Amino acid sequence: MSLNIIVLAKQVPDTRNVGKDAMKADGTINRAALPAIFNPEDLNALEQALRLKDANPGSTVTLLTMGLPRAAEIIREAIYRGADTGIVLTDRTLGGADTLATSYSLAQAVKKFGNYDIILGGRQAIDGDTAQVGPQIAEKLGIPQVTYAEEILDLKDGKVTVKRRIEGGVETVVAPLPCVVTVNGSAAECRPRNAKRVQKYKYAVSPSEKGNLSPEIQALVDARPYLNLQEWSAAYVDADPSQIGLAGSPTKVKAIENVVFTAKESRTLTDDDTQIEDLIKELIVNHTIG
Repeated sequence: MSLNIIVLAKQVPDTRNVGKDAMKADGTINRAALPAIFNPEDLNALEQALRLKDANPGSTVTLLTMGLPRAAEIIREAIYRGADTGIVLTDRTLGGADTLATSYSLAQAVKKFGNYDIILGGRQAIDGDTAQVGPQIAEKLGIPQVTYAEEILDLKDGKVTVKRRIEGGVETVVAPLPCVVTVNGSAAECRPRNAKRVQKYKYAVSPSEKGNLSPEIQALVDARPYLNLQEWSAAYVDADPSQIGLAGSPTKVKAIENVVFTAKESRTLTDDDTQIEDLIKELIVNHTIG
């Protein structure tokens, strides 16, 4: 059976390089000032989507991302690895969204997309670490959800079988389609870029990027429809202005603080059992362990 697969992905700031300019005055992330990367767990989700595509000839994988126009970079990255196309949901009115507003906006985009069988996404994004958006989208769409997925074991007869990694063990669940599945970082790593696909799709661009191309490359893109990525606005997906961006976000970030842990003291132990036992007791008392 052929499947219409949506992969939710996010271009996130590289949290290894957070500096004093990481937050704007209104409490939102200054994404323009930070290096941007493909959210790691979304790559795990992409791999599960590509495995479904491999097992079901005729299936399509569409990457859906919300963010600045430059988020088209991760769509190209996904296409290089095997995805078919992608959509950037981008609009100034979407800026500053918390998880509630983000999930609403993405759910509206999924509704506009229409015919889909399964939605896959990473468990959480490294710039928020909330793990809320995937489940919230499922709730807004009124469809089942499977979280903490580590592997999609089977998909047939309108049902998907998923192995979940949960606290204390592994669980296998079956859910009816369509559904949302969020994938753990412990799942299989995403396959590397395919050299032939890089050559074929290296000029794939969104409308916002097209103006930066030379006339010759613009003509090439116009002649090859598969190189045209889609950009959708809030109005295009019929989003309620009161439920998107800052207006639809009850969560407000008050401050971001860099905390650097430094050792105040060091202690050298011998292999004496008494010293080691005393240290363990001390660590338990001050709640460092236990």
